[in-house]
This record gives sequence, structure tokens and C-alpha cells, in this order.
Amino acid sequence: MAATLQGKRIAFLATDGVEEVEYTKPREAVEKAGARVELVSLEPGEIQAFNHLDQGGRFPVDVTAKEADAGAYDALVLPGGVANPDFLRTDPEAVRFVKSFFDAGKPVGVICHGPWTLVEAGVVRGRRMTSWPSLRTDLTNAGANWVDEEVVTDNGLVSSRKPDDLPAFCAKIVEEFAEGRH
Repeated sequence: MAATLQGKRIAFLATDGVEEVEYTKPREAVEKAGARVELVSLEPGEIQAFNHLDQGGRFPVDVTAKEADAGAYDALVLPGGVANPDFLRTDPEAVRFVKSFFDAGKPVGVICHGPWTLVEAGVVRGRRMTSWPSLRTDLTNAGANWVDEEVVTDNGLVSSRKPDDLPAFCAKIVEEFAEGRH
């Protein structure tokens, strides 16, 4: 039987520069499983997604990180793209929001360059995880056990490397989010 996310509320934290497919595919997966999704960002309005270095679609923001309450959500997804997590990790409200999920033991999914925000939040030490290869040194220096695998799960944290990993990543976040707190 497929995992269900009926009644679950999932936050996606992203801003301008998010890799479009790393936002849209996981969002489709959790919505298909029954979750209600909200896009949390740095500013109200819309964010500009990218397809590698080409502009992609624009997506409406539901709530800002400053206004968002992690207690209102069951899980968090951090899509990648190079610019997106670089902007997020420099915003204290975004970092606070991310850290709140870990403090509460709530599941988190992160892909590609998304772990930069986790490094800033100080939540990777002792965790086994993966990312885009260029983040290996950052994650290792922050205390993570970095591995080169399609999808890695460590106590509710699901990580993947790149868009090619999305089928495995999407399936695993649905499973972990259905399990709930860890």
C-alpha cells in the first residue's frame, strides 16, 4: 500500500534561483500522496525558478520565512539550485525556520545544493547524507558523513544528489513524511 500524506502540511522553503524540477517534482509527489503544500520564501510575491542557468517558471509564495511557524508543518523540503540555498543560508529567519524542524524531530528532504542551508543551521553533524558533489567538503567540514548515493535517509533526513535522483528522492520523502516525527 502506498504511503499517504492525508492531513499533512508540508513546507517547501525556496527563493529565487531554485532549480525548477527540484521544486516541482517533489511538490507533485507529496501532493499526489495527499499533502497540503505551502511555499515559504524570503519575500512575499513570487520566486523565479531556473532550469540550470536558464530562467524557468515563477511560483507564488504562500508565506515568508519570518512569518512561518515550523510548528504548523509536518515536514520540510529544501530544493536545490545554486543561488537558492546560497540566498537562504544568509537569511537568519530561513535558517531559524530550518533548524526548528530538526529541533522538533520532524522529517526533512533536501536535494542537490540544498544542504548549504542545513550547514548554516548547524544540523548535519553526525548525519549520513549526500548532495551535489561540490558540497562534499562543506558537509564533511560541518561534521556530516558524506556518501555518493542516489538517496540517503538518516533519522528522518532524506538527501539526494541531483535531478536524476528525483524518482528515488520523491518516493523516499513521501515514505518518511508519512512516518512522521523521528
